[in-house]
Amino acid sequence: MRYKRVAITDRAIEILNQLKEKHGELIFHQSGGCCDGSAPMVFEKGDMYLDDSDILLGQIEEVNYYMSQDQFEYWKHTRLTIDITEGRGSSFSLEIPLGVRFIIHSRLLTDEENEALNIK
Repeated sequence: MRYKRVAITDRAIEILNQLKEKHGELIFHQSGGCCDGSAPMVFEKGDMYLDDSDILLGQIEEVNYYMSQDQFEYWKHTRLTIDITEGRGSSFSLEIPLGVRFIIHSRLLTDEENEALNIK
């Protein structure tokens, strides 16, 4: 069985698909405290500078989801589910003009998931 670190709700997929249609290829990046705290933000691919300190957690709906190494240390024992909520966040994420913003719901990994995803 293959475990994933990130998932997405159907409501969030609808918004993500709207953004992909308008902007083309996208990436998610979970910020490390700037703007909306630890919110998932969406950018056009190439608009967000990524370096060796950014970790690819997975791909959702053909969109890569990144997090900085520092953030990953806090979140590595959790599974993240991307959702959408009404209201404007204070970030530069592409969904903000739509009057919604992406949020995360998290849960701790099960022992089996943790062993598969974190123990090398």
